Amino acid sequence: MLNFCVVMPIVEFRIDPWSSEGLRDYEKLFAYFGVRPFKEVIHRLEFFGPLPLPIRRGAVIGHRDFERVLHALENNSDFAILTGLMPSGKMHLGHKMLIDQVIYYQRLGAEIFLAIADVEAYGVRKLSREEVINIALDEYVANYLALGLETRKLHIYFQSNYRREYYRLIQLFAKKVTMAELVAIYGEDLEPAKIMAVLTQAADILHPQLPHFGGFKIVLVPVGLDQDPHLRLTRDIADRFSEELGFTRPASTYHKFLTGLTGGKMSSSKPESFIALTDPVNESVSKLMKAFTGGRATAEEQRRLGGEPDKCPVFELNQLHLVLEDEELRKIYEDCRSGTMLCGECKLATAERLRKFLEKHQEKLASMKEKARSLVELPDF
Repeated sequence: MLNFCVVMPIVEFRIDPWSSEGLRDYEKLFAYFGVRPFKEVIHRLEFFGPLPLPIRRGAVIGHRDFERVLHALENNSDFAILTGLMPSGKMHLGHKMLIDQVIYYQRLGAEIFLAIADVEAYGVRKLSREEVINIALDEYVANYLALGLETRKLHIYFQSNYRREYYRLIQLFAKKVTMAELVAIYGEDLEPAKIMAVLTQAADILHPQLPHFGGFKIVLVPVGLDQDPHLRLTRDIADRFSEELGFTRPASTYHKFLTGLTGGKMSSSKPESFIALTDPVNESVSKLMKAFTGGRATAEEQRRLGGEPDKCPVFELNQLHLVLEDEELRKIYEDCRSGTMLCGECKLATAERLRKFLEKHQEKLASMKEKARSLVELPDF
């Protein structure tokens, strides 16, 4: 009797951190790159108090080495968060999902390092220096402060205007990274600006471990799934400099993308897909009312079959931003699933929640722009 072995073709799978579409097949991230489910550690995090909505409601789905962060929390040890912002468009609710996590960790005692990726925005996104600086401060940092990010234990810097030890790292890292390795991770479309951005991001992630910046041995980087290539490369770089510079691998968590109002990913390059935190409230409400939903083709069909909230960006806004009470969210979900509530009714209620949130937030935001500029040393060219 003959035994046949079926050989499956090897299919190349790569994540592109510069793509606007991002990764939707989350299971591939676990299977190909060794990311572990966040649900295996969340019970230990609950010990430290109420979780932010992205973690509590399942938007944070993966991690690497998060046990080290939990160990620091359990032993009251110092740890740092490294996060960054790309000043290339308006800050929207998809970005808020990350900052909600950063604010949470800051309240748990983490030191926050916030990198303004002006080098990448200038070199890869092709924006002017003036545009990059103004967007970073007025559109992002000011919004972060209005959302609740505190100035204690907070370090904000422009990639083009920081300390010499940080730039030294970028130069040193270039010695132990090959072009073949970069192509394997990022693909063939690697221009010099992207290579510089990659090495600079590695310095962003690892520099808090230097004595000059606090000597933190545990650094957590919460990111969207599309940014994992940077984490994989940086973990390898940390290994290569473990003896010379004492680096350890950074920990990381990975969150889903917020669904855009038109379906697909909420993206800064598609204004119709997002709710910006600085847009006029009426304009944002109007966008919401035109949004794609998880409803059926007709009202009669929806009453009979029920809606599909798991496919609905409007429900997702409620889930991750607008409805704080779990019982209230559960009722919205069940009323949709049962067909008791139609999409028009749900949109009206969600629009009212959105209006209240934006009005309150923008009132705070008005006083934060000047404060944002006082916190950061601006590049002089």
